[in-house]
Amino acid sequence: MNSIIVVPGPTMSPAAQIRLAPGQTLRFGREPLRRTGGGGSGPHTLRVPHAGVSRSAGEISATATYWSLSNFSRSATYVVENPEGAGEHIKIAPGRLDAPVPFEFARLVLPAGSELLTLDVWAPRHDYADRDDPGEPDGEPTALPFPLDRTSRYFLVLTALCEPRLRGAPHAPLPTVEQVVERLKPSWPAANRAAVQWNIDYLAVKLRLKPGPDTVDPGPRLVGKKETLVSLALRFDLVRETDLAALPAAPTGTAR
Repeated sequence: MNSIIVVPGPTMSPAAQIRLAPGQTLRFGREPLRRTGGGGSGPHTLRVPHAGVSRSAGEISATATYWSLSNFSRSATYVVENPEGAGEHIKIAPGRLDAPVPFEFARLVLPAGSELLTLDVWAPRHDYADRDDPGEPDGEPTALPFPLDRTSRYFLVLTALCEPRLRGAPHAPLPTVEQVVERLKPSWPAANRAAVQWNIDYLAVKLRLKPGPDTVDPGPRLVGKKETLVSLALRFDLVRETDLAALPAAPTGTAR
């Protein structure tokens, strides 16, 4: 999967996700100008209709596994947050070009007058090498077919979805989104339906259950998303019984 996915915030246009292949760029601002020349298969723009945002505010550039941010503002510092971290963030100073962003998914915060506008950027092809295969002395280690960060929140959501079947009930019904929220609340107090659903949607992209950005046809709507995710995770041992230890302790009286 060679893509960066930009998820616009409310009021931004277009409202749909924007997928960037390596070499492509996305200009954003109040009246962003399309870039002429350069690499990639075509220019992309995102309109942010707010008087406090520069006409041409910045640019997101995609590579194979990460993205960089250019800040065209003369006075505003942009902040890129890691929603998975404990306040982890980087600052992009006015005029800074091509600052690399290391987060697998990030929230770009734009100061706009008395408001803060946000948009999300996903880098689902954050590859992880097989730790048991260091590769040849002069070669690269083997990249995993399903690169997952086992410390991430999305992996915790996937583990909670797989839990009933990993505890010895292979045909057990999957937990609802609301049940996943309640299951994870002890260790994730801010969990809510929207946040859990966001992680499920992200997993569908991460595990390639949705077409990549290089396909013209986005394909049919994915039906039975949770069932498909759990089936894939259990079939290929992406989630194992040992991973259940990362879940909060089950409430007293809950079947294990």
